[in-house]
Amino acid sequence: MFPMKYPVPQSDPPKSPRETLPTMYDLPSENPEEPGLPDEFHDWQAQLLSLTFCPPYYPAAEVFCASDMNLYYDVRHALWYKRPDWFGVVGVPRLYDQVDMRLSYVVWQEGVNPFVVVELLSPGTEKEDLGELEADGLPDEPSSLEGNGQAIESQSTQTQSKDKPPRKWQVYEQILRIPYYIVFSRYTNQLRVFKLEGACYQELELPESRVWMKELGLGLGLWQGEFQGIERLWLRWYDAEGNWILTEAEQERQRAEEAESKLESLLRRLRESGIDPDTFLEGEQ
Repeated sequence: MFPMKYPVPQSDPPKSPRETLPTMYDLPSENPEEPGLPDEFHDWQAQLLSLTFCPPYYPAAEVFCASDMNLYYDVRHALWYKRPDWFGVVGVPRLYDQVDMRLSYVVWQEGVNPFVVVELLSPGTEKEDLGELEADGLPDEPSSLEGNGQAIESQSTQTQSKDKPPRKWQVYEQILRIPYYIVFSRYTNQLRVFKLEGACYQELELPESRVWMKELGLGLGLWQGEFQGIERLWLRWYDAEGNWILTEAEQERQRAEEAESKLESLLRRLRESGIDPDTFLEGEQ
């Protein structure tokens, strides 16, 4: 499958991402650094986010989103990566060379960082997702995640070893400088949004559990509804009018319902005019 030996030496200008490492398939089957595979909620929630991520300012061919994909962020340490539960990028080709799907997202080759990252909290990853882990060798001290509107001082402010990857929060906030970092817990149904303001994230107040991202022309919020046969609160995108963006399946169902409603209205008008539509249809057969 891979004709070249990896890792491939970096070059300037960089080679095609299709030709270079890293990809998530280069990891061993069991990695002690990984907290575990995603559960079913992670899969379905990420799918709903992808199906409704339709920024109006960008053509579909320039919008990319992924879930549980390796995100490589440091050309000096080509194997360092984070694996967000979901992230969205705008202004990049949807496909490599207009034909091929990605095996990973390598920021120094793409030239565009993700615009928004979503982490779905789980017991094994909650502290790191919220930047609450302390640097090795430092005493345990309470994090300063003090609530809405407060700048977040956390692991991102700690000094990292040059030979050890930084924590997730620091990568998103200080290295990639991702404008929006979204955290959602399905256990408490709490949505938290951190927006990059200057050098650090600040938590936004969410009176209606929604956040509008004017740069994208999209908003993200909590929607109560059924997806994949499961009724619960889900994260999904909405448009400038506050309408939830429909998946293709929902659009098809809506069109079918509208067509059925128009037919019923026509049949009713025919009956009111003294025409029996059943007799008319029988004559056409």
